[in-house]
Amino acid sequence: MWGGALDLAPADDLLIQIEHPLGLDPLLLSSILSKKKSVGATHVVIDIPTGSKAKIKTLDEAERLADQFVLIGKKLTMDVKCAVTFGEQPIGYCIGPALEAREALRILVEKDQGDLTEKVTSLCGILFSMVGKAATVEQGKILAEEILKKKAEQKLREIIEAQGGNPEITLDDIPFGEYSVMLSSEKKGVVRWVNSPGLARVASAAGCPKDRKAGVTLFKKLGDTVHPGDPLLEIVAEKSSKLHQAEHIAAESPLFGIVDQWEHMVQTLK
Repeated sequence: MWGGALDLAPADDLLIQIEHPLGLDPLLLSSILSKKKSVGATHVVIDIPTGSKAKIKTLDEAERLADQFVLIGKKLTMDVKCAVTFGEQPIGYCIGPALEAREALRILVEKDQGDLTEKVTSLCGILFSMVGKAATVEQGKILAEEILKKKAEQKLREIIEAQGGNPEITLDDIPFGEYSVMLSSEKKGVVRWVNSPGLARVASAAGCPKDRKAGVTLFKKLGDTVHPGDPLLEIVAEKSSKLHQAEHIAAESPLFGIVDQWEHMVQTLK
C-alpha cells in the first residue's frame, strides 16, 4: 500500500507531486513520519538502505539520519528505531506496481527465502522486540519467519478483500504491460555491482509508478555468474513509445558491472 493513495497526509502528497518531477526530496523525514503519525502509530521501524548506489552513501550519513528520525519521533510521541540495511542493489527482483505485487504474492504462496524475505523478517524482528512480543531482535525475527510461513498469505488475502479486491487472486491474475524487451549479457563474468539509480530511471521511463503494469524484472544480482546471452533484465511497458524510451535510457550507462574473476581493470578512461 502507498500512503499517498489513502489521503493520510494531504499536504505532503501535494509537495511530493511537486518534488518528484524536479528530482527533489528535501522533506524526507516529515514525509515519512507524518504518515506514520496520521494512522496512530506508536512504534515505528525505519529502514535506511545504505550504499554507494543508494540515497544514503555512508554509515555516518545513515547514523545522522537515524538520529533525526528518533528525535522527531520523540516529539511526535512515537518510539522510533532505525535499521541500516544493505543498499548496493534493489531488494527483490522486481520494480513496478504490478511486478512488485506479484513478487510479494509469490513469496507468500511459495514461502520463498530470498533477500526480500530476509529483510522483511529482520525489520519485523526489531518491531516485535520493541512492543514486547519478543525478548530480543533475534527472537522477533524467528517469530516473523513463523508468521510468514503460516499466517501471512491468509492475512494478505483478507486485506485484499477488505479493499474490494479478489481474495482468491493468483499470480497469473496480475497483468503486465503488453510491450516488453529482454536485455542480455554480452560477456562472461560475475556481477560485481548493480546500478540501482539507473534501474530506477529505466523503470520510470517505462511508466512507473503511474502505469501500474510497467516495470523491470531482474534475473541477475550481486555475486551471480553470467555467461554471454544470459538474460539480465526484462522491461515491460503499457505503451510502445515508453518501452523505446526505457530501452534508450538502459543503453546510456551500464546497469550491471560484470567482471571476469581474474579481470582487475574494469574500464580505461580517456
